[in-house]
Amino acid sequence: MLEEEIGTALRCSGRTLATAESCTGGLVGDRITNISGSSEYYKGGVVAYANEVKESVLQVARTILTEKGAVSAECAVAMANGVRTLLDSDIGISTTGIAGPTGGTPEKPVGLVYIALATKDYVAHEKHIFHRDREGNKCEAADSVLKLLLKYLSIF
Repeated sequence: MLEEEIGTALRCSGRTLATAESCTGGLVGDRITNISGSSEYYKGGVVAYANEVKESVLQVARTILTEKGAVSAECAVAMANGVRTLLDSDIGISTTGIAGPTGGTPEKPVGLVYIALATKDYVAHEKHIFHRDREGNKCEAADSVLKLLLKYLSIF
């Protein structure tokens, strides 16, 4: 199970994790905390669904939100860095996107999700377009950010 592998890797490395979620609405944090003992490495998370929360709590720059949008690589990276700083963790991960079935545009369709991972010295982000229903898109986004985290933990 992905969450168990992540927990083992974080526990062995002594690193901590924080999550910032928009489109997944807390699903990533829920999955992380399904593992007994996750309090050893999981600091907590912020569900920043509204742009005001992204800006005021996670310190996402207003210019990112107005010029790039909440559904952008720049926003995902800022969210990951913001939660990492806010909760004083080694690693921050984030999700932001359009779960659907409404809210999409030709430029930003339903299922578009950006995920990011940030540490003090490293940043990674990915763009995904999922083609499932709302719940399916949320699950795919959560899986993707957890896979990105596991990949990072296996390399660094």
